[in-house]
Amino acid sequence: MSQAIGIKEIHIESIHEKETVRPFGLRDKIGYMFGDLGNDFFFILVSSFLMVYYTDVFGISAAFVGILFLVARLWDAVADVTWGRFIDSRKPSKHGKFKPWIFRMSFPLVISGVLMFVHIPGMSTGFYEAYAFVTYILWGTLYSTVNIPYGSMASVITNDPGERTALSTFRTMGAMIASLIINAVGPLIVFVDNKADADGFFMAAVIFGILSFASYMASYKLSTERVSVPVNTGIKPNLGRTIKALLKNRPLITILGASLIFMMSTMLIGAANIYLFKDYFSNTAALSIVGIIQTVTVFIAIPLVKPLVARFGKKEITAVGMLLAAFVYILLFFIPNVSTSQFIALAAIGMFGYAFFNTVIWAFVTDVIDYHEFLTGMREDGTVYSFYSFARKVGQALAGGIGGFAITAVGYDATLKVQSQNALDGIYALATLVPGVIYLLIFLILVFLYPLNRQRTNQLSIELAEKRKKRK
Repeated sequence: MSQAIGIKEIHIESIHEKETVRPFGLRDKIGYMFGDLGNDFFFILVSSFLMVYYTDVFGISAAFVGILFLVARLWDAVADVTWGRFIDSRKPSKHGKFKPWIFRMSFPLVISGVLMFVHIPGMSTGFYEAYAFVTYILWGTLYSTVNIPYGSMASVITNDPGERTALSTFRTMGAMIASLIINAVGPLIVFVDNKADADGFFMAAVIFGILSFASYMASYKLSTERVSVPVNTGIKPNLGRTIKALLKNRPLITILGASLIFMMSTMLIGAANIYLFKDYFSNTAALSIVGIIQTVTVFIAIPLVKPLVARFGKKEITAVGMLLAAFVYILLFFIPNVSTSQFIALAAIGMFGYAFFNTVIWAFVTDVIDYHEFLTGMREDGTVYSFYSFARKVGQALAGGIGGFAITAVGYDATLKVQSQNALDGIYALATLVPGVIYLLIFLILVFLYPLNRQRTNQLSIELAEKRKKRK
């Protein structure tokens, strides 16, 4: 009980010296949810439809688009760290350290997003390639200026581990809502008579751009930075020293490794499922059902996360969830002659298992930010979060082609109407055994390598509070 009181007392300390600030509550959770809603209204639109826009409207080759996406991800990774360091060098304003940047940069971000979908008829292929390169890189850079402060902000909204889990949960909820809206409504706007329509894409960009900007403003208005973090004194910020400390931050390195492996598995499943239902089950309609079920499992997990984390801890519930997912996918591999409906039913249980990791991951990041301060005495929220984002984007760039490579490796031949049995068996293994083994690996990483269990996380909050009081 004394530990809980020690943590709660920090919440009433304002980032504005002795100014009284309202306690953490539902308003903050909804505000933080709106932030990722704003992010994903455009991010998912781009992820889902930008390639087909470039190939079918601009007439750019898929190979060029692939190179563009690779270069952009690597550039974004650098932009993340640069912007994170910049924010950490700024003093907080009366509105906080991170919120003002969401307010300042969200409008330029949305405008750059709309510009990506502006089509000028009759231009040359070279013009369209140059236009795509400039506008996409610009959008990605501006996305960093909003996403880095947004992700970092969770660590100063509250420092209570349970409340941070709630923020992570609501962030995931925002992403899921955006995904549902865009995947349901987007195709109806951007395609006319089953063809990509330039005017439809522009209309979608404007509509989702307005919704994105409104969501950012709601996040700015509803969220409150309340944790009092002393200004770094006595130690000059030094990138070399920071990187050295980050590499010694075992929780950060561990959770980053688990996150990258999980991301690669997600990409692999996404690619393999298309061929699994098209060629193995001969039922592409079931792909829509799988997409809906995947979203539903997250919403089922969301109300369970907070009470389970409060009782057992983040590390503990995500490890159990990954073990459940690993068991289900490995079991699917060994079940003979499974039908489409049986596969979906069992896979749904596996999706429910890994939904906990997907939901809680952002709360892990706030904990490793605290651990960095514990190690170094420096509060560098933006830098630590941007380092995490940097590594994820490099991973995305490197893992982008993993699905295509794996499908080719098992013997898939696009020229054949019916694939060989070896190819079909390989596709089934890619969709079941491989992710099952990956989820088992993540379970082992969480259990044996990640050091911040429930007890240590709570103790870390108390120790940091004491250190901050001494530094004041």
